[in-house]
Amino acid sequence: MTPEAFIAELDGQIERALARIGDLSAAGDPGELTVPKLLVLALKNELEASEEAAMWMTSEADTRVKLALARQCGDEAKHYRLIEDRLRALGVEPPLEHGPPSPMYAWLASLTTTVERIAAGPFAREALAKVRNKVFADFCESTGDGETARLYRETIDPDEHHHHALGRKLLLLLATTDDAQQRARAAALHTLSLAEELQETARLKRGISRAPGC
Repeated sequence: MTPEAFIAELDGQIERALARIGDLSAAGDPGELTVPKLLVLALKNELEASEEAAMWMTSEADTRVKLALARQCGDEAKHYRLIEDRLRALGVEPPLEHGPPSPMYAWLASLTTTVERIAAGPFAREALAKVRNKVFADFCESTGDGETARLYRETIDPDEHHHHALGRKLLLLLATTDDAQQRARAAALHTLSLAEELQETARLKRGISRAPGC
């Protein structure tokens, strides 16, 4: 399969998964959820996304990939600071620590090949972030917090679109063999499957929905 045909096929699989995840993310009564509570959760996501890109960058030989990861690392760190500022504007002091690594971070850290990392991180996880950020921005708007909605729609989300586009561009260069395509497909789809599982666990056990991505 050509890289172009592979990406087109993977796009379809990812779009179906994202549609389901987006619906589940917006499911249920938000109850006592507030924008600040969800922003605190977003901080950990952004921090882990920045750490993940930095970790991969240090062991990457391909300069094209290294620079793409550097861009993502910086953007996620920028998002962290912007969310901190927004929390303070809402009267909440951001936490200094965020506890142990999440299961998603542990999964991404276990990946060893470049094509798996790009498929799981910039390509799949950043596509997921776009879906979740839309749900979150809509929730912010519904609560009257237009400022946080604008932060996500005008600053954070465009960066996530760029990261996903970089992932797509790199996969076209990397997923050129049957083995590479199999690895990329498995990594991308497992990332979304794990995200859906964790999202449902958070909703059913902790009442958390509408949380943003990274």
